[in-house]
Amino acid sequence: MPSFVYFLLAVAALIAGYAIYSRVVVSLFGIDELRPTPASTMADGVDYVKLPPYKLFLIQLLNIAGVGPVFGPILGALYGPSALLWIVLGSIFAGGLHDYFAGMMSLRYNGKSIPDVVGYTLGDFMKQFMRVFSIILLVLVGVVFVNAPAGLLAKLTPDWIDKNFWVVVIFIYYFLATVLPIDVIIGRLYPLFAVVLIIMAVGVGGGLIVKGYAFYEWPIADGVSLWANQHPEGLPMWPLMFVTIACGALSGFHATQSPLMSRCAPDEKCGRSVFYGAMIAEGIIALIWATAGMTFYPEAQSLLAAIKAGTPSGVVNEVCLTLLGPVGGVLAILGVVVLPITSGDTAFRAARLVIADFTKIHQDKPARRLWIAVPLFAIGGVLSQVDFNIVWRYFGWSNQTLATVVLWSAAAFIVRRGGCHWLASLPATFMTAVVVTYLCVAPEGFKIGYETSVTIGLVAAALALGLFLAKSGWFRTQVPLQLQAGE
Repeated sequence: MPSFVYFLLAVAALIAGYAIYSRVVVSLFGIDELRPTPASTMADGVDYVKLPPYKLFLIQLLNIAGVGPVFGPILGALYGPSALLWIVLGSIFAGGLHDYFAGMMSLRYNGKSIPDVVGYTLGDFMKQFMRVFSIILLVLVGVVFVNAPAGLLAKLTPDWIDKNFWVVVIFIYYFLATVLPIDVIIGRLYPLFAVVLIIMAVGVGGGLIVKGYAFYEWPIADGVSLWANQHPEGLPMWPLMFVTIACGALSGFHATQSPLMSRCAPDEKCGRSVFYGAMIAEGIIALIWATAGMTFYPEAQSLLAAIKAGTPSGVVNEVCLTLLGPVGGVLAILGVVVLPITSGDTAFRAARLVIADFTKIHQDKPARRLWIAVPLFAIGGVLSQVDFNIVWRYFGWSNQTLATVVLWSAAAFIVRRGGCHWLASLPATFMTAVVVTYLCVAPEGFKIGYETSVTIGLVAAALALGLFLAKSGWFRTQVPLQLQAGE
């Protein structure tokens, strides 16, 4: 059997997950197709603007598909085929559910930002925590998604147009996309950008097949277990792989982006394709790039050397130019440039809305949007000078921590509906163990010994699940499952 068949089977598994499991997730939420959405009841011409479902899907995909499903899977490929398994299972059973509930709970709560959504389900303390945490994450995302495309664009332009030039240009674009009405730039350009994204993904995946590459040759070499940790530097798979791949399987950043589309949804029925569907599409992108890392390079050490030589953007550059030639390579690289730019702008936009929600500053007037946006971009400009690898590590942990909180929030919502919360609480328990272990063992964390950190992570996960079960009765009595317009 040709080796690329394994890749096609993984893609088919993701598609099957959307066709089957997404319907289970929708039934857990309990949609009301006739219920008016915030886009109808709270239309303001700026953030609450009704858009057709196909545009919502394309915009959501571009919002969430930053460098995460490209750079993360490239780094995750160093661990071997286990990365592919996490991308497939994580996207279906954790990421898809997470994104769907983040978007639909926001829709039920008048398009509120994720800190308020979490507050409605888990209480006021978690709301305040998430306000601070999500703003920090969004600014980090915006900074990460400035540096990455700026570096790639610098490789495509003359030497005198360096990375700093592109940083300034991208920041100017981000500012405009943050303060202008959503249908002025985002609603018009994102569907076009999606075409570039699709060309890039299909081009790289198809190029590997057409040019006859032997898929996953070094990860399945003789004498090596298929699921063994193959990282050349011996970095532990648990919990690092689950933090590194991030957006390719589960991402808290997605929860910050979903309310942007919740404010524009014409009905609740479209949530399945917009939120769950976009996550599955991103999982396919992540699968392509993890596969490229394990297939294009003859051994793990070669992939690691390419990453160290120019960050994952160097891998993107080499893979695209080799597989697709100069013209196709430039198109593919531009596709990867579009990914982070179309997430960085909405990261800052989401940060503006989070601040507006808790300060109760209405965003209908340009001056009110500027009062929030200008300080945000000043902070982002300072952080853009920090080393990319340091910012990425903090982004990875904070991203997965936020995802964990949102999964617990989804579980609480399901409890209040009388549904089977285990479909959300089990992924939440798993991710609690991941983020606590990472915080304990990581160089930017507490630097505790590995075995002790793993023990602490498992204990913390068990305690979190126990606390959740003990509080399940409280969850049923706190907040209505939907708010009236204006609340």
